[in-house]
Amino acid sequence: MRPPKYALVAYDQDAEYEAENRETWALCAEAEDLCADPPAPTRARYTLLGCGPEGRLRTALTRSRAEGSAPVGVLVLTILDGRGEPVEEWALEDVRVLGDRPCARDLALRDVVVEASESADNPFDYPQCPPLSPGYRIHGETGESHGTCKDLARTREEEPATESSLRLLGCTPRGALREAMDAGEEDLGHAAVLRLDAHGRTVQEAVEGEITAWIPSARGPGLVDLALEPWSERPPSAAPEVWDLWWDGRPTEPGLWARLSPEGRSAWLGTALANHPHGGPDRPAGTTFHLDGRHVTDLPAFFCALGEAVNGPGGYFGWGLDAVTDCLRGRWGARQPLTLVWHDADVARSCLGPTPHVSRRPWTFEELVAFLTEEGVDLRLA
Repeated sequence: MRPPKYALVAYDQDAEYEAENRETWALCAEAEDLCADPPAPTRARYTLLGCGPEGRLRTALTRSRAEGSAPVGVLVLTILDGRGEPVEEWALEDVRVLGDRPCARDLALRDVVVEASESADNPFDYPQCPPLSPGYRIHGETGESHGTCKDLARTREEEPATESSLRLLGCTPRGALREAMDAGEEDLGHAAVLRLDAHGRTVQEAVEGEITAWIPSARGPGLVDLALEPWSERPPSAAPEVWDLWWDGRPTEPGLWARLSPEGRSAWLGTALANHPHGGPDRPAGTTFHLDGRHVTDLPAFFCALGEAVNGPGGYFGWGLDAVTDCLRGRWGARQPLTLVWHDADVARSCLGPTPHVSRRPWTFEELVAFLTEEGVDLRLA
C-alpha cells in the first residue's frame, strides 16, 4: 500500500516553522485542486491625463494611430510633490497604447489610453499625487524619459477568477478533527497541509486554511474526503513534480532539477529552502565551490546550480539576487571570502543574454557575473 502523500496538522500561528511538531489531524492519500499558478496580472485600461509623450511612448502613440494599438513595455510613473521633487514610483507593465484624444484642460497635451498590468512591486494599490503636485514624470525600466502626465485614471478592470476549495482524499481523521466530526460540529478547525515523503517526513508545507466539510471517501471504509478553503497562497502547479523527485527524501543525485521546466526549477528552489538545515555551520572561509553550469539555461537554473554547488544535491543558497546577498553573509553553508568556479559558463553566456521583453526581463549572464564580483566572490569562469 502506497504511503500517504499528505498530512493535515493543526494550524498554530506561533509554530510557523515547526509544522511537523503540531498535532496531526489526518493522513491523506491524495489531494485535488491543491495547486494553482498565480493568476496573470490583472489587465486594466488607464488614461494618462494631460500627457506630454516623449521617446518610446510618443513612438508607440504614433504607431497606435496607424495600427490601432502598439506595445511600449514598462511605464514607470514617478510621483512628484508640490515642488516637483520625486516622492515614489509606481509602474505599469506590458503596456499597450490604444489611442489618444485632446486633453480638455490643455489642448497642447493628450489624454493617452493604455492597457496594462500593475507591477507586483508597486508599493500601493493606486498612485495618488500630493496637493499642488504637477503630476508624474514617466520613464522606462532603464530610466529613459517617456514624458509627463498630470494624472492617471483607471477606466476598466477585469474581475479576478475565484478559486475552488481543495479536497484531501482518502484521509484517516484523528485527534481534535475526529472529535469534531463525531460531535457533528460545523467548525472543524484551521489546519495546514504538509507534503510528505515516502518515510512520512515533511517535504514542504503546502497550504493553510479552514476545513469546511467532509464526506465518506470512496477510497475505503473508515476514510473520509475533506474540503479545505485556503487562506494562504497555493503551491504552483509545478510543485508536485518537484515533490515526486523528493519522494525518497532529500536528493542524493546531483542535477535532478535539470529535468524540470523553468517553473519547476523555481518550485525546486522553494522546496530546497524549506529543507535547508538552519543554523548549521558554514564551510571555512576561503573554500572553493564548483558550480556545474551544463544546465544553466535560465535564471532559476542558476540558483538551483548555485545551491547545489554550496550545499550539495537539494541545497539552497538563494532564489534571487537579494537572497544570495543574505546567504553570503553566513549561516547558509558558506561565508566570505570564497571562490566560485563556474564550469561550462558558456552555456549561460549563450542562454542568458538580452531577450525581447514587454515587462521586467531576467538578469543576463554579464549582470550575474558583475553581481557576484561586486559581492566579493572570487569568480572564475571555466
